[in-house]
Amino acid sequence: MAEYTWPTAEKRTLIGKRISRVDGPAKSSGRAKYTYDINRPGMLYGKILRCPHAHAKVISIDTSAAEKLPGVKAVKIIRDAGTEVQWAGTEIVGVAATDEPTAEDAIRAIKVTYEKLPHLVLDTDPVSAGERAKPTAAESQGDPDQAFREADVTHEGLYGMPVITHCCLESHGSINEWESADHLLVHISTQNLSAVAGQVAGPLEIPAANVRVLQQYIGGGFGSKFGADRWDVEGARLSKIAGGKPVKVFLERNAELMVAGARPSAYARVKVGAKKDGTLTVWQSESWGSGGLGGGASPPIPYLIRDNIPNRRTQHTAIVNNIGSARAWRAPNHPQACLITMCALDDLAARLNMDPLDFFLKNIELTGPRAEVYREELNKAAELFQWKKDWRPRGHTATGPVKRGLGLSIHTWGGRAHDSECDLTIHPDGSVDLKMATQDLGTGTRTAIIIVAADTLGLPMERINLMIGDNRFPVSGGSGGSTTIGGVSSSTRRAALDALDQLFAKAAPALNAQPGELEATGGAVRMKGDSSRSLPWEQACAKLGTMPITVRGKNPGPGNLNSSGVGGVQMVDAGVDIDTGIVKINRMLTVQDCGLIIDMKTAESQCYGAMIMGISYALYEEKIMDQTTGQMLNPNMEFYKLAGIGDVGELTVHMMTGKGYDERGVIGLGEPPVVSPGAAISNAVANAIGVRVPFLPLTPDRVLQALEKKGGSDASI
Repeated sequence: MAEYTWPTAEKRTLIGKRISRVDGPAKSSGRAKYTYDINRPGMLYGKILRCPHAHAKVISIDTSAAEKLPGVKAVKIIRDAGTEVQWAGTEIVGVAATDEPTAEDAIRAIKVTYEKLPHLVLDTDPVSAGERAKPTAAESQGDPDQAFREADVTHEGLYGMPVITHCCLESHGSINEWESADHLLVHISTQNLSAVAGQVAGPLEIPAANVRVLQQYIGGGFGSKFGADRWDVEGARLSKIAGGKPVKVFLERNAELMVAGARPSAYARVKVGAKKDGTLTVWQSESWGSGGLGGGASPPIPYLIRDNIPNRRTQHTAIVNNIGSARAWRAPNHPQACLITMCALDDLAARLNMDPLDFFLKNIELTGPRAEVYREELNKAAELFQWKKDWRPRGHTATGPVKRGLGLSIHTWGGRAHDSECDLTIHPDGSVDLKMATQDLGTGTRTAIIIVAADTLGLPMERINLMIGDNRFPVSGGSGGSTTIGGVSSSTRRAALDALDQLFAKAAPALNAQPGELEATGGAVRMKGDSSRSLPWEQACAKLGTMPITVRGKNPGPGNLNSSGVGGVQMVDAGVDIDTGIVKINRMLTVQDCGLIIDMKTAESQCYGAMIMGISYALYEEKIMDQTTGQMLNPNMEFYKLAGIGDVGELTVHMMTGKGYDERGVIGLGEPPVVSPGAAISNAVANAIGVRVPFLPLTPDRVLQALEKKGGSDASI
């Protein structure tokens, strides 16, 4: 019977090493085919007519001119007359034509009459939102009023970050074709391959078993591609109207930025108090934000210390507005809560004339069970970053217009493994197949699965034939919430161990041994600790006769192969030009834990990518809405700016491994390192210029405005 554990450090041949992605050559050479690259025989091109108004009623639709255009094969009204539309960009009519220009001509030929209705697209003032402001019940613990009276030092500040959009480089979309009257083939850009069939089958009124879903590569998905969207379902309907021909519908860049999901905003007025020795005693906040019609969820404020601070009073107001739907964005609600909390605490440390590193260490027990992990990570980060050597208090004098400052932040995430199944087959010729209906978002999922299988079977990675991206394979969960690595590695490990059990039973007689006395290592099956009694892998597999071994690996399952709950620290060295307001990142460090690391190289890569995304939302990203027209003003890559290679500075990653970490098993890593950048960068800027820039992104105009209002080194605004 297999023992479902991870191999000890001395037994690992591949796990934990720095291994390049197995699909790297295919991607870098252009051989990898993303969903957008798929062009099916006889394919039609779909386009969507979208409503230009933030809130309107559809009065009439005339598609007759579009239907008469040569090359137009299908026209489908999506929103009937009488429908109320709640945001600009809502789908009204879909068309399919023989080429894109014809489809675009057809869209322009459609006549729609609207009755415009009152709208709200801003979220910065809950008072002006009126009835659209939905306050939640206030929460409190302890006696905040008494705690403020007793506090030696208090600080009040305003903090926040705006709505930002998803901006996947491969936009949302799919190709749908009917293989028969009730069998649909879907190529789609998705984070949740196994779930798509059920999501499209319901609206189309066909069995989910009749929907085949394929995807080999995806060009970005950070929480917005979990479900089949309306345009995917309408693409299938257009295909049906066009006689089953493939119809390709992918969002144009402006539509991608307008309607493919947004991260909710969050703002807060915060008051905090402490003893003169730096002991944090009380927190009070009134927060608000918007995620569109849903209002957005309440961020967990105060972040990390919510349950343990002795005195606390919080209230959140959700603003319902007409900006399009919110979707999960890498660590939902955590970046917002982290910014508000860590910036308020950094300002309190400045009021106390304390180094924020000392302040955070002083109060680290408020983080709860993982306090010692944070302490270890903060000390390691300070050592690597040379914090004590370079940090200076706010208001320090420096010659020249460019002021330098340091900032830090801490963060957490869960990362528990999702449900996952796989089929692993060992053939009599020694070849190994592994099938799983998962997806690789570019994070190295393929590589990690192969590493686990090869390490467990004692084989080189090239001996594992991995097949993913087809919903006919065993079901595996969606890639979100940092759940994938734990799920796929655990199901793969269990499958490989069970397959070895069966192989050992067949090979044991040839080695005059019991199955439990065997191990697979170095391309052979041998007696444990005795290489003289061994069979090459192929000879051992030949003992199977004519029948291969196929086993189903599952997560959850026996053994403790994964867990949840991680911590991390980020430190930033930023320069601010006080003449221009331009912020530049000089250095940025991430110190992060995630349990047992399967591939050190791709784990570090996750952190690098998260830091770059964090720099983007800290310095550049904002969904700018115009209250007069109700439209997004920057739905393009010229004015919706992302960080480039020249914007990120020197990035360093240190992963916490070894005793105290590895034995926890595999924990997801996708979310946590994207949480802290906004807070750490904002704190570095405040340290540099001696005043808090209250809102992200830290654009030159906001920096200059804060400098004009500068009121002292404590950074009150």
